[in-house]
Amino acid sequence: MSTYRAFEVTGSRQFRLVSRELREPDAGHVRVRVESCGVCHTDVLAVEGMRADPAQPIVPGHEIVGVIDAVGDGVRGWRVGERVGAGFLGGQCGQCESCRRGDFVNCADQPQTGTTIDGGYAEVVHVRSSALVRVPDGLSAVDAAPLLCAGLTTFKALQQVPGHPGALVAVQGIGGLGHLGLQYAARLGYRVAAIARGEAKTDLARRLGADHYIDSSRQDPAEALRELGGAAAIIATASSGASMTGLVAGLAPGGRLVVVGAAFDPIEVNTPDLIFGTRTIAGSLTGSSIENEDNLAFSLRHGIRPMTEVLPLAEAPKAYERMMSGQARFRVVLDTAA
Repeated sequence: MSTYRAFEVTGSRQFRLVSRELREPDAGHVRVRVESCGVCHTDVLAVEGMRADPAQPIVPGHEIVGVIDAVGDGVRGWRVGERVGAGFLGGQCGQCESCRRGDFVNCADQPQTGTTIDGGYAEVVHVRSSALVRVPDGLSAVDAAPLLCAGLTTFKALQQVPGHPGALVAVQGIGGLGHLGLQYAARLGYRVAAIARGEAKTDLARRLGADHYIDSSRQDPAEALRELGGAAAIIATASSGASMTGLVAGLAPGGRLVVVGAAFDPIEVNTPDLIFGTRTIAGSLTGSSIENEDNLAFSLRHGIRPMTEVLPLAEAPKAYERMMSGQARFRVVLDTAA
């Protein structure tokens, strides 16, 4: 092949299917033949033009699984034919202060896959080698793709839980993040409470690992959590600051509200709820590439899988609209191999 297909986007939702010339990877990069790419809500940064220059074409997508087919100069430890993944963080530079202190997630010179550099709505993608994740054979490309972002995000958030196995952990929202968060929390040995609106997801929440279900349309979630003894942590996945407001009061002393759902409205909190009980609110972004390998290994060992809707690459605009509709159950994945 001398060319490959890719969906570029400009402005707001202006998708265009193009044919690009195949080129060799730059130094420090590899070229990957894409097998699948998840469609994530963070793709709005590219697709809705929420970036520095929306007129500049960009290929969205950062939940990428594929196979290396070319290796650039200076790349060590990676070979052609290796099965790999890439997530939102496009690879640490290794030179900035954060990197020198081992904080690769907050690297000051790290591209954002599918937002500042081309991503996986394509047959081919170029990836900085420090961003590469080894994908175990036991995971299909479709299953592995959402785990590289949505999975890692909730897995890392749960590692902030200031509690022991058996402690109560709540997951707010049963969607693209929350349905994975429930599975991780249960497999990590916590007593799990799911928080969502209405009774429709009660059975699903329990199948995913929840011991308790809290219908936020009928009961104050904080009050319900206090009745259960208080949560060591609440993983807030809903993209709504208003829905997170008030959750702090449901934390046990020393508990932590970990926010992973990006929202445009603020979280409001009563300061006594923080002070009396020494509770905290923290954000959690994602993890490094090696932490993503830990995530995939844990998911494979414990049977954690995303619920997916699969469409071919040719229907990428439709896949994005389906994700944005909020009706998908629960992750949309582009099957490029098909």
